[in-house]
Amino acid sequence: MSRLFIELYLDEDVDVLVADLVSARGFDVVTTQEAGQKGKSDNEQLAFAASQQWTLLTHNRVDFEELAQQYFADGKTHSGIIIAARRDPYEIAQRVLIILNHVTADEMTNQVRYI
Repeated sequence: MSRLFIELYLDEDVDVLVADLVSARGFDVVTTQEAGQKGKSDNEQLAFAASQQWTLLTHNRVDFEELAQQYFADGKTHSGIIIAARRDPYEIAQRVLIILNHVTADEMTNQVRYI
């Protein structure tokens, strides 16, 4: 089944204001707190996001690059990872919205994007 719109899952290190700003533009966004996943390991976070077909947004470049490489090596699929440099939540939201408006959920599969 083809998926058009990315559904975003915010790692717990991402300011929840980003979720509010992005959802105000009509996109589906879930935080780790809302999903009951707070305190889970990075591997568990990515596995959960993949099980829900959600693209994960994080600031944790090192660990999630490693996890993406491991998924590739193991032939596992995830719904994408967006790695954001630590910036003002308004700027992060603006950068995320560019991706959400120009990239389909199917195109994000197994991709790592940097903002």
